[in-house]
Amino acid sequence: MTARRGLSRAAMGLVILPFAVPAAEAPPGASSCAGCHGRTSALIPPLRGQSPEAIAEAMREYRGGTRPATLMDRIAKGFTEEETRAIAAWVSVAP
Repeated sequence: MTARRGLSRAAMGLVILPFAVPAAEAPPGASSCAGCHGRTSALIPPLRGQSPEAIAEAMREYRGGTRPATLMDRIAKGFTEEETRAIAAWVSVAP
């Protein structure tokens, strides 16, 4: 019975394996976003589910000083436009 159970699990793994999709690696700087934006908070919105374009635009506004901020303006200045777009694309779908 134990050998049969092991075979069933192995067979199931072969069925599931082709459908497994590896998670994309986070671009530099993106994983730190979850420290604040991954929590449930009325003050800090989650980024997952937002459009990458909206996230990148908010970062541009923070970087340019046209969007009020306490911390994000300083964080945004540390990233280039290319880095910002890559981060926005990742955090919008990150687990």
